[in-house]
Amino acid sequence: MSLDSFFDYLEVEKNYSPNTVQAYRNDLNVFNKYLVDEHSLSPLTDANYSHIRSWIVSLVNNGLSNRSVNRKITSLNSYFKFLLKIDFINENPLVNHKALKTQKKIQLPFSESEMFAALSSDNFENSFTGVRDRFIIDLFYTTGIRRIELIQIKISDFNVSKKQIKVLGKRNKERIIPLIDSTINLFDKYISFRSELKSYQESLFLTIKGEPVYEKLIYRIITKYFDNISTKVKKSPHIIRHSFATHLLNNGADLNSVKDLLGHSSLAATQVYTNRSIDEIKKVFAKSHPRNI
Repeated sequence: MSLDSFFDYLEVEKNYSPNTVQAYRNDLNVFNKYLVDEHSLSPLTDANYSHIRSWIVSLVNNGLSNRSVNRKITSLNSYFKFLLKIDFINENPLVNHKALKTQKKIQLPFSESEMFAALSSDNFENSFTGVRDRFIIDLFYTTGIRRIELIQIKISDFNVSKKQIKVLGKRNKERIIPLIDSTINLFDKYISFRSELKSYQESLFLTIKGEPVYEKLIYRIITKYFDNISTKVKKSPHIIRHSFATHLLNNGADLNSVKDLLGHSSLAATQVYTNRSIDEIKKVFAKSHPRNI
């Protein structure tokens, strides 16, 4: 069974992004190489759980974190489930496998004061890159979009008259997110600078050379403007997305509405952002409990 059939299935039927498909491809290729080098075994369908277990041990011994090992096993498990689905195998060797224990990472959002400080106009030059960088941070915070969603935004996705933006999310699902006036003002200002580049790219966000922005540049922008604002170790687009959701919920937003804004398929994913501070919980409790009114 060709692995390409599996990757086609992920891309066409499951609508996984190219990055996700590539991650699956890398994981399966690593396991395939291990089978050949250590067990003189090929193809993958000849592997049993003892082979997989020895691979897990080798990954851990080589310093790979339990979280990363689990991700690789998830890729392998998806492949075997696919083979079962098309009746190529009769049993999934990972059917009784239990994931390695991992420590739950607590990612703290930026506070409202940190976000306002980072977005202060005093931090940005009145230039193409300065306005672009402020617009990027503002858009992350006022819409809660993902990094890849921001990179993929086209100029035509902005509807200034309706004050909304169209976003292409996971599995090619489109959603509409409302925009506030300050974001629209930044859009207009950025477009004015962008037009001077005379670029024919459809992508909204460009480098100074007129090419679409890329992941490492986005991370550098976030780090640059938050290093002097926040002492938090992790500074990333996802932390701003976390901040967006947390601040909305802390200020009384409905969980279902936040779910739709974030582009989540279920409430379970959104509930990750409901870890309010004890102060916020106390305020709600004091205001809402009938014995305290």
